[in-house]
Amino acid sequence: MNHKILVCFFLLIVIVTAAGSGCISESDNMPEEEIENIEDIEGLWMGSLEVQGGQELRILFNISTGPEGSPTATMDSLDQGVSGIPVEKLTYKDGNLRLEVTSTGVFEGVLKEDGTALEGEWKQSGLVLPLVLTRIEEKPEMSREQDPVKPYPYDEEEVVYENKEAGIQLAGTLTTPKTEGPFPAVLLITGSGKQDRNEEVFGHRPFLVLSDYLTRQGIAVLRVDDRGVGGSTGNFSNVTTEDFAEDVVAGVEYLKSREDIDPDRIGLVGHSEGGLVAPMAAVRSPDVAFIVLMAGPGVTGEEIVLAQSRLVAEADGVPEETITKNEALLKDIFTVIKEEENDTIAGEEIHGLITDMVENLSEEEKQYSSYTEESLDTEIKLLVSPWTRYFLTYDPKTTLMEVECPVLAINGEKDLQVPPEENLAAIEEALEAGGNEDYTVKELPGLNHLFQTAETGSPSEYAAIEETMSPAAMELIGDWILERTRMEE
Repeated sequence: MNHKILVCFFLLIVIVTAAGSGCISESDNMPEEEIENIEDIEGLWMGSLEVQGGQELRILFNISTGPEGSPTATMDSLDQGVSGIPVEKLTYKDGNLRLEVTSTGVFEGVLKEDGTALEGEWKQSGLVLPLVLTRIEEKPEMSREQDPVKPYPYDEEEVVYENKEAGIQLAGTLTTPKTEGPFPAVLLITGSGKQDRNEEVFGHRPFLVLSDYLTRQGIAVLRVDDRGVGGSTGNFSNVTTEDFAEDVVAGVEYLKSREDIDPDRIGLVGHSEGGLVAPMAAVRSPDVAFIVLMAGPGVTGEEIVLAQSRLVAEADGVPEETITKNEALLKDIFTVIKEEENDTIAGEEIHGLITDMVENLSEEEKQYSSYTEESLDTEIKLLVSPWTRYFLTYDPKTTLMEVECPVLAINGEKDLQVPPEENLAAIEEALEAGGNEDYTVKELPGLNHLFQTAETGSPSEYAAIEETMSPAAMELIGDWILERTRMEE
């Protein structure tokens, strides 16, 4: 589950909380006198920010001249796996460069005489961090130690299929063993936010790594771009978790249509919000043979957000007084969302609550704030969206009680986003109450929300951890699936 739902002003200092649209801002209204000798700074510029906990985030700016001769620039946060963030305004004069990044922050620097570096500062939410950008020739390739390397010992196919009811196409990658089928298969379901088929986050591609492991074990794997992402069509902004469940059912229907897939051995593996979606799809489709819930919620979204905001803040050393203030703010915001159906009115009330709080923050508390008026507008739109309204109040226990197929529910001991104690207990209680006869619930020691081996479990560690997914977690998932899909001799 991503941070995008949170209005936690003290959470870890990151450059980006949600992926940019990939569009380019062309600064059409920029006064010509504010730009001179643009060719001096054209190209790729990269530097590292040292942020909370000593973590380093690599920042890349791409500055060029647009088709009409106007300057254009974008920013990538390499270690967060986010690219194409528009630079809203670019000014360059007398060797001084200023880049204003949409809803994020500002870089100000001076070009060295030899033209190889820009020495300056990154300013965001009241923080000022030193940042030296160095000219580079090529954008670094993002890869992690566990990323599979081609050629693969299995087959890979790009696929497209329809969710006819929604009128959209879903695009993904299907990997199948080279042995003779038909194969057992799983469909991977991403967490919250606009996710691609690899569930890429902080430079990691968990679903690429997991699909590689499972396919090598003899299991076919389908991983899919979310609606409106990558090769999939549709509008992501007006959907809820239930819509994602319908997309998954369409994926199951597609797998059933293939001769190389055994229609009686198709299962689902859902991570985070995907752990809400998988039980919904299993209840709707009798063709789902089993489900795996990776850090799946067992309580309402409101309970999860309140718990995760406190746990992450504590792990990052935020003072208790600030945590308490933020907790009270979140509860007030959630009350508005639940009680006021009109989005405009709800947004205005939330805006008032947040600005009132910010005005009363102490100087010490302001260092934990990520508040800007632009980012607040974006946050409020999300808070009153259909997805958030649904997520906050939906109780997964009612659906889990109806799941009849085998269930594996796992969570990392150090998961601070979907805390294991209350969520695993709620999942187990619901499955038992519903009479499910085959379920396994397990907490995995030392692992965080992404199933990485972690120190504290804080999201501020995600990018710095080289491991994408614990081999022990993947082995547990693979063995459990094989045990339930093994053909009788």
